[in-house]
Amino acid sequence: MEWVQFVIFCMGVGGLWLWQRTETRADLRHMDKKLDANKDLIHAIHKETMDMMKDFHYRLLEIERGRK
Repeated sequence: MEWVQFVIFCMGVGGLWLWQRTETRADLRHMDKKLDANKDLIHAIHKETMDMMKDFHYRLLEIERGRK
C-alpha cells in the first residue's frame, strides 16, 4: 500500500467518525426535545397513579375497620 492510499484511507475513516458524532448529537437533541414535550404527560400519569394507589389503600383501611 502506498503512503498516499494510507493517508486517504485515514482521512476517510476520520471523516466518517466525525460525521457519526454529529449525527449522534442531532439524535440526542431530538430525543431531549421529545422527552421535554412528554414531561408533563408523564408527570400527570404518575400523579394519577399515586392518587389511585392512595385511594385503594384508604378503602382497604375502611374495610378492615368495618370488620372489627
